[in-house]
Amino acid sequence: MSDSPSVELRPADKSPPHQNITLTFPDGARRQYPFGTTGLDIAKSISSSLAKRTVAMALDGKLADLADPIEHDAKIEFIGRDDPRALELIRHDAAHVLAEAVQTLWPDTQVTIGPVIENGFYYDFFRNQPFTPEDFGVIEKKMREIIARDRPFTKEVWSREEAKQVFRDKGELVKVELIGAIPEDQQIKIYKQGEWFDLCRGPHMTSTGKVGNAFKLMKVAGAYWRGDSGREMLSRIYGTAFARQDELDAYLKQIEEAEKRDHRKLGREMDLFHFQEEAPGSVFWHPKGWTLFQTLENYIRRRQAEAGYAEVNAPQLIDSALWVASGHMATFREVMFLVEPREEDERTYVVKPMNCPGHVQIFKNGLKSYRDLPFKIAEFGKVHRYEPSGALHGLMRVRAFTQDDAHIFVTEQQIAEEVLKVNDLILSIYADFGFDDVRIKFSDRPEKRIGEDAVWDRAEAALMQALEASGRPWTLNKGEGAFYGPKLEYVLRDAIGRDWQCGTVQVDLNMPGRLGAFYIDEYSNKVTPVMLHRAMFGSLERFTGIMIEHYAGHLPLWLSPLQAVVATITSDADDYAREAIAAARRLGLRVEADLRNEKINYKVREHSLAKVPVLLVVGRKETAERAVSIRRLGSDKQQTMPLDAALAALALEAVPPDKAGADGDVSFVRPPGAG
Repeated sequence: MSDSPSVELRPADKSPPHQNITLTFPDGARRQYPFGTTGLDIAKSISSSLAKRTVAMALDGKLADLADPIEHDAKIEFIGRDDPRALELIRHDAAHVLAEAVQTLWPDTQVTIGPVIENGFYYDFFRNQPFTPEDFGVIEKKMREIIARDRPFTKEVWSREEAKQVFRDKGELVKVELIGAIPEDQQIKIYKQGEWFDLCRGPHMTSTGKVGNAFKLMKVAGAYWRGDSGREMLSRIYGTAFARQDELDAYLKQIEEAEKRDHRKLGREMDLFHFQEEAPGSVFWHPKGWTLFQTLENYIRRRQAEAGYAEVNAPQLIDSALWVASGHMATFREVMFLVEPREEDERTYVVKPMNCPGHVQIFKNGLKSYRDLPFKIAEFGKVHRYEPSGALHGLMRVRAFTQDDAHIFVTEQQIAEEVLKVNDLILSIYADFGFDDVRIKFSDRPEKRIGEDAVWDRAEAALMQALEASGRPWTLNKGEGAFYGPKLEYVLRDAIGRDWQCGTVQVDLNMPGRLGAFYIDEYSNKVTPVMLHRAMFGSLERFTGIMIEHYAGHLPLWLSPLQAVVATITSDADDYAREAIAAARRLGLRVEADLRNEKINYKVREHSLAKVPVLLVVGRKETAERAVSIRRLGSDKQQTMPLDAALAALALEAVPPDKAGADGDVSFVRPPGAG
């Protein structure tokens, strides 16, 4: 592939340290083999059918080429093409096939790198004339020819100078640069597929035919070499690949549906927000959008107040010394915005990227006793973090966002109980928004972290205790904890099957001590508290975008910024329409009038595009009967009801789920396809 440079060719002579190696199979069986036996040799010795269907192996859980010699004792698994772990290899190999196809069709093109990414792969090419989507047809045809030839992938290890010379002779100057960047202690690996070859770290499947035909080129974009705007502009071709055609078809259908639901498009149609170059990554909220935002914020405010949290607010600008003490400056500096000192004030300030250090200062203000714990404070904290301009994506990826952040100061003995309370609160909140499919990930210590391993051991054990007590299934997210502590991550699956990581609870035994926080225990000793970091929506901006796409703009009535429009058929009904609006607003409904001199069908189309949930149509007949004709978004049906009854029903439907009566008489509309 070229996802990350590394290259190999001729195997070096080695003397085996001993004659045999011991391999442990998935069923627990242990067998001995000669040193240097390949995975393919072992598969063939078991059965020819196993060798035929195996595309790679895993040694101690790490994927490897089936043809690799095995030179140490290990746990071995044979990976078939339908194994979920093979999907990355399918996409990896598809990137190589794409590169060969492009160079076959346009021999002067230089190939650079081509990593596997989420949902597919890409490859960057250096070419005088950029590629366009119109080129995809001929490229895909050539890719299928290469796949049909089913050439084996073979790995070789070359010397550094030999590799540079070969690529220099080919005019592949970018590859020469890549080889020069490979650390001296790493091999230079070359993977061949017939006559074509590439610099690559591997591993690969056994042959190009294993890629299959369930692939598609998706789009093309420009990309600077190594992300440097002063370097060459490359042409990046994105693609995707799956093990089976039905999986590809389902993914393409999901992409098509996602384009219809794109919150940026719906945000324009619903007049919610916009972005502009003068404030990259920051949202300009329009009145309707800000109403939606505040509705979400107020919902969380009520839920956390009920759970015993006190709301606070910490400064936006804080001296950088605090961020040094907290550990952020050493581990988080690359995404922080700093304010350079002025002559009259020599201090450097940081624009708040997180709320936690400020909350520790609030905890420290005034002596705390063990009787004050758990001490729960929450903030709708506006934070700023640098994101590359190319990574910004509507509400989903911004530089300025609001966290529904909270910190719970507890004793070590209270960790499991309080984490379990947070877990239950988060899950109940997601259920209120129609998210019933929620996955939990346990993220343990990352490589870049603060604190001693013994402290991390205690934090991870306490978090695991709470997770097991919840009875919820979970998966391990290895090495993805915060730099100060392990965490649980809550991943929502939306109406079209996409996953979104939103909420989190983190156990922190490091930062409070670094910042000098303590409480007085029952023996009058000063004790450092444990701090639990908690967010439920995570980023309110991002959650708003997720909600818009989840519901395809058809928001539940209680969330809709504009819940109904009273539209007149004739001007004779204008006074009655105003009377209806006044009555609706007295019931707390968010209602507007449309008294324009336009045909009613035009008004219906316009408000449907703006995703207004309810249209109350009034004319002479409705005025005389003191009634309204009700049209629901997404339905052609119309129902006539007395005005008072219609407004009472809408007011009941518009009650937020946390305010609904115990009899469960308040419901809201599920998004299309949400179940």
